[in-house]
Amino acid sequence: MTASDQETPAPAPRADVPPPADAPAPAVAPVPPPADAPVAQPEGLTPRQARVLRIAVASVVLVVLGAVLAVRLASRTSVLVVGVYGLAMILCGVVIELSRHGRTRLGTYLLGAGLVAALAADWLLLP
Repeated sequence: MTASDQETPAPAPRADVPPPADAPAPAVAPVPPPADAPVAQPEGLTPRQARVLRIAVASVVLVVLGAVLAVRLASRTSVLVVGVYGLAMILCGVVIELSRHGRTRLGTYLLGAGLVAALAADWLLLP
């Protein structure tokens, strides 16, 4: 047998020599917090609170759009007025349903874009 055929064990690290600076740190188990320590509460709204908030906002916008539609129809009767504000009110109903089914972020984006579109249509299309 030759020396290359024999397996030699790796030398054991010496305890008095520090590990190199680029060596990974030894794994340490995380220490659990004490039982009487306060638990950190997450900041912001819970998903249920966010849904309820968006439903309330869409409902308020729906009522306001209904009032604006009544005022606009009193000043000028036009199918275009009914169309613009009617579509905005339908959009509010869609947002309420989206929020009820957990699609609050999509509902928020849709409500914002729809209100901007309704205001732009009111300003540009209605005389």
